[in-house]
Amino acid sequence: MSVSAERFYYSEIDKSLGIAGSLPYLPLTLSHQSQMMNVQGLLDTGATVNVLPYQVGLSLGAEWRQQTTHVQLTGNLANFEARVLLVPATVGKFTPIRLIFAWTQAPNVPIILGQVNFFMEFDVCFYRSQLVFEIKPK
Repeated sequence: MSVSAERFYYSEIDKSLGIAGSLPYLPLTLSHQSQMMNVQGLLDTGATVNVLPYQVGLSLGAEWRQQTTHVQLTGNLANFEARVLLVPATVGKFTPIRLIFAWTQAPNVPIILGQVNFFMEFDVCFYRSQLVFEIKPK
């Protein structure tokens, strides 16, 4: 039996901003090689691709030089090299999926879940006024 949908709460990032300081961070488990990490990914409907910080990739056991497919990021990340990294991920009680990340060398970037391929795998409904979002597999 599959789970139809699951709800998650927004994370309070900056108390001083009140409700405006809460963002939709999704808890998920990433695995690569024999490593697993529980992380928080920012749901960003305006991001074209998923983005993985350099240090997270290293912690998962990925080796930069082994990732030979380059990807060009835009905006604030345009000046940093990025490479494609496929990472199995588990969200809530759903069946694990494979996420395609632009693994970037940019410092201080969050895990970003974007259109390719997070929003291709899940439908998301935001209830901003309630500080809740709902995830449902495609």
